Amino acid sequence: MYKAATVNARIEPMIKKRAEAILDAVGLSSAEAIRLFYNQICLHQGIPFEIKIPNKTTIKAMQAADKGKVSRVENIDNLFE
Repeated sequence: MYKAATVNARIEPMIKKRAEAILDAVGLSSAEAIRLFYNQICLHQGIPFEIKIPNKTTIKAMQAADKGKVSRVENIDNLFE
């Protein structure tokens, strides 16, 4: 049996609440999710996903989407016209 170590982290309350709702929906506790994340870091020998800083265009698009200002197209081809 292994001896457990403790990890403490400060997280914004709203992010914690949203993340825990998702974890609950898939049947994971916060501790299990953190263990999975740490295991993936070890397996990948780094962060198991790409970390990028969005450019100005992407930031503007994300801000517009947050405000509900989005466009819809009926056909993928129309998107590129």
